[in-house]
Amino acid sequence: MDIPNLQAFVAVAEQASFSVAAERLFLTQPAVSKRITALEQELGSPLFDRIGRQVTLTEAGRALLPRARHILEAVEDSRRALSNLSERVEGPLSFGTSHHVGLHHLPPLLRAFTARYPTVDLDIRFLDSEEACQAVLHGDLELAVVTLPEPAPANLTTRVLWDDPLAVVVGRDHPLAARKRVSLEALVESPAVLPGQGTFTRALLESAFAARGRHPAVKLSTNYLETIKMLVSVGLGWSVLPHTLVDDDTAVLRVPELALMRHLGVVHHASRTLSNAGRAMLRLLEGD
Repeated sequence: MDIPNLQAFVAVAEQASFSVAAERLFLTQPAVSKRITALEQELGSPLFDRIGRQVTLTEAGRALLPRARHILEAVEDSRRALSNLSERVEGPLSFGTSHHVGLHHLPPLLRAFTARYPTVDLDIRFLDSEEACQAVLHGDLELAVVTLPEPAPANLTTRVLWDDPLAVVVGRDHPLAARKRVSLEALVESPAVLPGQGTFTRALLESAFAARGRHPAVKLSTNYLETIKMLVSVGLGWSVLPHTLVDDDTAVLRVPELALMRHLGVVHHASRTLSNAGRAMLRLLEGD
């Protein structure tokens, strides 16, 4: 099978869209369609049902998808292993990071990396931490620097780079802002503005509440911490934020029952070979 055809198939399957897959592969939509048609002709079976704008996998497509991913991962792993023989640090390096980590922790490290390895072509993708970890698992990214999942999935290797304590915050005019201490019960009775369901930070918070038999009353949710800070600052509810985002528009609450700590760090696949560029980035992140 032709590797570019398999890459097009996996991209369409994951995006459920020919146009989005074309953007991801830096191709035109007709070029992607041509590759899918060639693969379907080679296999003698349609791989997608196209009904209007909806694209879904056929039974043959569902059977092929995990095998296609495995083939592409093996090809990429072989490419890295052979490239590593030269010991030169060059070529592409794809890694993901969340907006918060990318904006508040990575700039000096990226500056140092690009100065030290100018021939590395960095492909930086800003994703939610959860998406970035999935992309590493699927082989779409070599590394991710994100909020770490706890516990880590079996196929991911994670290394803590920074502890990230979370503060419970409200707007300056919020009724709780004037209290010296705030109970967990008082938080339960007040509306919360939290990261979205399924995020590592939301899971950490809900676990802490559930351990005490309580659940936060969520009024709004969004995955962008800067947006959460704005919503809190105008009085729409309480939330948790990293201390790096706390400013004069917010007040930190003292909640003795709630001590929250995220861990930020680097993630890579446990079974895949890192490129020389990937290993160089890992060494820099770890302070070598």
